[in-house]
Amino acid sequence: MMEWTDRHCRFFHRLLTRRALLYTEMLTTGALLHGDRARLLRHDPTEHPLALQIGGADPRALAQSAKIAAERGFDEINLNVGCPSDRVQEGRFGACLMAEPALVGDCVAAMKAAVAIPVTVKCRIGIDEQDPETALAVFADAIERAGADALVVHARKAWLKGLSPKENREVPPLDYDRVYRLKAAHPRLTIVLNGGIGSVAEVAAHLDRVDGVMMGRAAYQQPWRLLAVDACVFGDAPPFASPRAAAAALIPYMERELASGVRLHAITRHLHGLFQGVPGARAFRRRFAEAGASPRAGTALLREALALVADDVIASDRAAA
Repeated sequence: MMEWTDRHCRFFHRLLTRRALLYTEMLTTGALLHGDRARLLRHDPTEHPLALQIGGADPRALAQSAKIAAERGFDEINLNVGCPSDRVQEGRFGACLMAEPALVGDCVAAMKAAVAIPVTVKCRIGIDEQDPETALAVFADAIERAGADALVVHARKAWLKGLSPKENREVPPLDYDRVYRLKAAHPRLTIVLNGGIGSVAEVAAHLDRVDGVMMGRAAYQQPWRLLAVDACVFGDAPPFASPRAAAAALIPYMERELASGVRLHAITRHLHGLFQGVPGARAFRRRFAEAGASPRAGTALLREALALVADDVIASDRAAA
């Protein structure tokens, strides 16, 4: 979710669900230890519960990064062992670490010794020619022994040779049953399922077999779905009665950010899928495309765009899909 789940996106998503755990973009240990921490780790208090996702393979650097993140108030540290990009592989982190479960265990143990907040890992079911039955079992054993608080499993292999990152999200077949078997074999380890989950109804179905479910691209590309999370998963009332009401509630935040020099487009780009399937959705997106990038664009533009779409309550078939 690089360049997607930035702080503006997370603030907006928190308006849609009070209960779901939100994740940052992946940050490398190098960026955290030597970069602009204030900018990289900036988040609004309302974003909690919030997990920081880290990329790295050096136990000491990860421990230092985890300590910095805990001091900045994050609720969880998540080690990325699932990203298949060439740049990530060159840095010896991400999915290539599936081939080094002992090292990942050392990384987890180092972070656990450094912080009191949960330390979790996100992985694939295997990479390249690995047999997922064996590879995932060995990997899960290593991180459980190291004290990991949860394992988030993207239920696809990652092919590091021959497939692009985009193809790795779509081409390798999903194997949810493999993750179900992992949970049965590790009853004390929290197992979270990820990969290809497109609706809150699917989330509810998977929760019969695993401890949690992560939604990624569907949540970003169709954020209206998040308005159903609190009711369907947690039994709580939704934060707002409609996507339109949630978007209107974003205006005070936008005014504050604009006053500090942020451009409107940096925030509104995360709203483009909010009204998918609703009359006026195309006009809503077009209004932002026409004027949203202007340095003079203000919150009046959002009000104008919202006037172009029909109100859409979350009790509709759209939200239940």
